[in-house]
Amino acid sequence: MTHECSFLTDHLPDDRVSFGDDERGDHAADWGTPPGEDVMPDAVCWPEATEEVSAVLAAATRRGVPVTPYAAGTGLEGNALPAHRGVSMDLTRMDSVLDVHPADFQVDVEPGVFGSAVNDAVDEADLFLPPLPQSADISTVGGMVANDASGAKTVKYGEVHDWVLGLEAVLADGTVIETGSRAKKTSSGYNLTDLLVGSEGTLGVVTRITFELARRPKQVRGGRATFDDLDAAAEAVSATMQAGVDVATIELLDPLSAAVANAYSGTDLPESPLVFLEFHANHGVGTEVETCREVFERCGATGFEVGAGEAMERLWQARRDLAPAMVAYDPPRRPVKPGDVTVPISDYPAMVRFAKDEAAAHGLDVLCFGHAGDGNVHYNVLVDLDDPDERAAGTAVSDAIVERAIELGGTSTGEHGVGQGKRKYLVAEHGEAGVEAMRTVKHALDPTDTLNPGKIFPETLDGERLWVDPPE
Repeated sequence: MTHECSFLTDHLPDDRVSFGDDERGDHAADWGTPPGEDVMPDAVCWPEATEEVSAVLAAATRRGVPVTPYAAGTGLEGNALPAHRGVSMDLTRMDSVLDVHPADFQVDVEPGVFGSAVNDAVDEADLFLPPLPQSADISTVGGMVANDASGAKTVKYGEVHDWVLGLEAVLADGTVIETGSRAKKTSSGYNLTDLLVGSEGTLGVVTRITFELARRPKQVRGGRATFDDLDAAAEAVSATMQAGVDVATIELLDPLSAAVANAYSGTDLPESPLVFLEFHANHGVGTEVETCREVFERCGATGFEVGAGEAMERLWQARRDLAPAMVAYDPPRRPVKPGDVTVPISDYPAMVRFAKDEAAAHGLDVLCFGHAGDGNVHYNVLVDLDDPDERAAGTAVSDAIVERAIELGGTSTGEHGVGQGKRKYLVAEHGEAGVEAMRTVKHALDPTDTLNPGKIFPETLDGERLWVDPPE
């Protein structure tokens, strides 16, 4: 359905509105959109201030035109795909670090700021934002807040929502709200901040974020361990967490992931199960490293290397490059439905083994890697995308992995969000009553389904919009 979007130029300069095929094509997909399933928006706009976001949303809601917030397009679940066309609202020009409050360990930023730029802005104060994902150099904080992202350091520092103190956001009708406060804690009213974090742009468009920051640790060590057996590597991760070792990062790579990393980075990682580690402390880091080494050796580690500074960076480089390595990986086979699940840490070894066995039963390979310390498994089932039977088999494997994670008491998505890719699992994970409560919130804040329609809720699988009549 094509929507009339000429009203955009009533609220934005002509050079910040586009109806051209090139710009619309650039906003028709994200990293996780399967080939041939992109959707062209009717128009793209680039607001530069909260007032402009408000004006565009109010006008769009009056006309029944969908608006899909867009950041860097690095999502994997179709979160920023304009499923019902309309307007793709690109927030990347709202990219300022507004204020740094070093005495309060806080920073105010706009949503289009890259995660790495936040750390650059607060580095002089010896502070950093801990929950940034591995893709912080190419992902915006607005997208991270929208998906409640997390990264390698989640095991020690938590997810993005743990570091958001307050937000400014614009609702579908153009109303601007502020949530949270600069205080470290509050028990005042409903927690609208956490409601908006992870809502994927379906409840409001975030235009300002106040993040809490952490002091940079005085001692940082990092490295990797090698195993002969994937089960042993996964067991080592679980045993390390159960032993209470204070790790900041503990990441698993299976042999195939190591091969992909080597091909991209030109590195010489052993193509065997690997666990990457990072330790943060202000004192006594050596004790944590040695305790971890003991646990790993009991679990069968055949190598354990830890260093600091440049030595640590060399040991870690291939893991840091893994996300672009997956994108650049050459045929004949490519990931059919890249995704992630998270399970309780005691079930982590079983989850990894299930993924491998399920793929093997279909004659396929699956790459398993991820932020193992918090039970997170990233899975990429490799198929020939031009072979319908193989593609269907790969989809079946991906579905089975997600279903098994939920059966184990885990979640269908640890950090990539629901988007379109994980909608069908929502009821299985939360129950019909839980999903109905979510629908009620959505309907209350966005009764015309203006904001990012076709996302999260399973009833939109066939393309229906939930509420189509604009207000009188």
